[in-house]
Amino acid sequence: AGSRLRQEDFPPRIVEHPSDLIVSKGEPATLNCKAEGRPTPTIEWYKGGERVETDKDDPRSHRMLLPSGSLFFLRIVHGRKSRPDEGVYVCVARNYLGEAVSHNASLEVATTQDPSHVHNPHHSLRQCQIPNPLSKARDRTHNSMVPSWTRNFNPIYVKLFFFKIRGGKLMITYTRKSDAGKYVCVGTNMVGERESEVAELTVLERPSFVKRPSNLAVTVDDSAEFKCEARGDPVPTVRWRKDDGELPKSRYEIRDDHTLKIRKVMAGDMGSYTCVAENMVGKAEASATLTVQVGSGKLTFYWPSSNHRVTVTGTSLPLSIHTLPCPSTNQPPCFTCHWPQRQTAQNKVCRKYG
Repeated sequence: AGSRLRQEDFPPRIVEHPSDLIVSKGEPATLNCKAEGRPTPTIEWYKGGERVETDKDDPRSHRMLLPSGSLFFLRIVHGRKSRPDEGVYVCVARNYLGEAVSHNASLEVATTQDPSHVHNPHHSLRQCQIPNPLSKARDRTHNSMVPSWTRNFNPIYVKLFFFKIRGGKLMITYTRKSDAGKYVCVGTNMVGERESEVAELTVLERPSFVKRPSNLAVTVDDSAEFKCEARGDPVPTVRWRKDDGELPKSRYEIRDDHTLKIRKVMAGDMGSYTCVAENMVGKAEASATLTVQVGSGKLTFYWPSSNHRVTVTGTSLPLSIHTLPCPSTNQPPCFTCHWPQRQTAQNKVCRKYG
């Protein structure tokens, strides 16, 4: 049986070659590559003759080798002194019978804009480039083909601000989710027309908030609920953190709708809580503050050494109170009390009435 399987083995062949890309700095990008072979070939990428490091080599890398063999850039890195992502790429598929090398594909970083077309200079330029497979096509009379494009089989009007054709390549600026779809290049000359194969565009989306958490003020022993709802593509994961410490152990839960609930709120729960939404494209954060109010009775501050008492009624206390642990559960809560005059009281005990 093993020999029959080996007789069916065959060397790798590239069935989808990467295409040239023009992208903006900081934006995601994908160089496609797909290969067949038996055994299933491994795929590696090379830029300028040197092997490209991906997340398979270093989990912190911004380049990811997808299961299909495509090379995905979480963000394009491009600076004045360092341009590690710009260059000419090839993918190489290998198994024990041999190797196959794809066509060259160049990745260029767009660094300039036409000022006459910039309506809002505060917006970042996001570009998606789809290569024109007919850009070098000629008919027998050597007349150049004039390219046009369709999306979902409807003509694209390149006079619109968001669409441009440069050298037969379709450029989409300020990419939106509605730009996703199936694109076809149509080459026309005096003899007739030809259509390319379908190229499908998927538009990823950074996380953003549909509902942000709001500041809360509750009394001791009440419950507090912070709501958070995020969207993105891929669907983002949502988690919570407390900025100045840990979430209260055994007293919090995160519901299916990502709501954070804290039961039996204590004074130590006061602080800032942050909702973090993250996917492979990016991360977004939104924070809200929890304020814990004292009940509506009286607080008496007693200093045994001076036999001095101060009683405060209501929830608006004219001094800063920081909770301290009590030696025994049978004793009243303990506080450090700081007067507005910055005088510090020693050996305090706080008792609550009402």
